[in-house]
Amino acid sequence: MGNHTVEKIGGTAMSQFDKVLDNIIVGDRKGKDLYNRIIVVSAYGGITNELLEHKKTSDSGVYSLFSKDDDSWAWGEAITRVGQRMCAINKGFEHLGLDVQLADRFVKERIEGVRSCLIDLTRLCSFGHFKLDEHLMTVREMLSAIGEAHSAHNSYLILKSMGINARLVDLSGWMDTEQLSLDDTIKKAFEGVNVAEELPIVTGYTQCKEGIMGTYDRGYTEITFSRIAVLTGAREGIIHKEYHLSSGDPKTIGEDKVETIGYTNYDVADQLSDLGMEAIHPGAARGLRKTDIPLRVKNVFEPDHPGTLITNDYRSTDARVEIIAGRKGVTGIEVWDQDMVGRWDHDLEMLKHLVGAKIRYLAKDTNANTLTHYIAAPLAKIKRLTENIKQSFPSADIMVKKVALVSAIGTNMADTWVLPTAVHSLTNAGVEILGLHKCMRQVDIQFVVDEKDFQNAVCALHRDLVETGR
Repeated sequence: MGNHTVEKIGGTAMSQFDKVLDNIIVGDRKGKDLYNRIIVVSAYGGITNELLEHKKTSDSGVYSLFSKDDDSWAWGEAITRVGQRMCAINKGFEHLGLDVQLADRFVKERIEGVRSCLIDLTRLCSFGHFKLDEHLMTVREMLSAIGEAHSAHNSYLILKSMGINARLVDLSGWMDTEQLSLDDTIKKAFEGVNVAEELPIVTGYTQCKEGIMGTYDRGYTEITFSRIAVLTGAREGIIHKEYHLSSGDPKTIGEDKVETIGYTNYDVADQLSDLGMEAIHPGAARGLRKTDIPLRVKNVFEPDHPGTLITNDYRSTDARVEIIAGRKGVTGIEVWDQDMVGRWDHDLEMLKHLVGAKIRYLAKDTNANTLTHYIAAPLAKIKRLTENIKQSFPSADIMVKKVALVSAIGTNMADTWVLPTAVHSLTNAGVEILGLHKCMRQVDIQFVVDEKDFQNAVCALHRDLVETGR
């Protein structure tokens, strides 16, 4: 195990790079204290949305416009706007010592290089032998890489201007002809890097033959961060977020009611990921967990706070609920079929449909003649799924309902008071429990409620299970 940390900085924080310098990278550090760290950066806030599509609203970005294949050149105007915004970001960091002329030249080289490539691809696909669909994932990978390359290059220039021995480690594969695996790409890039005397600034995107975007989608920066930590033998991984990992969502419950979690384990982190309240991407957590590297989640704006330490073996000494988390936008698909009784293949047939649609269920209920799966997927996918299910079970009644999942989570909930208290809390709050799931491992209890009751359920459970136990 090395003596260094690997630290990942999110996009919203990167957009406030003066705070990043003061609170993470430099601050009061001098001399050797500046080193023995590897910094992995995300694209500036909103840039990846403009390059691909908006993550939450699905508004069109360069990729979504290009992929429409409708002879429109709207994507060209969009990529011009992205380049202009990147240059505006550069100008905003001039006071930090950024060489704006050099930074703008870097942006224009990447933007115009990609534009030329997309024009050539469009011309090539005008011939019947070449299909655009076959190249779209490569286009998505190429566009994704621009954002992290931009922010990493800027960070490197600013740190060099401050006299810090920074080193740019560009994993984006720009103009590279060699295709290596993810791990081999990272290993090669870090050959000759001396973390004791250099401060590597690394792109959160890694070009590799597996296709990191195609494999992990928008979680690729945390995958890069995790693999670097594993392959370089870091003593600790650190993710700098814009908020603490708390006992609940402060926007839903109230900032004065939630508290920062000091310690938890990777098991809890997995439960949070399932509910969309990610401490870390589950694929990234896997590598850290297997190599027993602790993960610390810190708030960028509170540098003196130790944050939350996630390890393999932490378990609360007292039985208690540590976090209330939930997820809206869940659909329950209930299949009631009296022919199901006594048969073993109904469940298998249902799972085939889910696998075919590439949908993973979040929770599941079953009894003698009913199977219910709770999934988070777009409406169009759900409609196709239910149509396919109906073909397999023509005599079944299928009900589709919008619901929410709310979970009480903790590293040690092995006490008889937790479940009855939770049920009593929801009942008193006027929340109908549509489903209940509890595992023998005693790390979470999950309730299915009507979507309209989500906030009420979260607040009630946090009040009665977390706040009263302090």
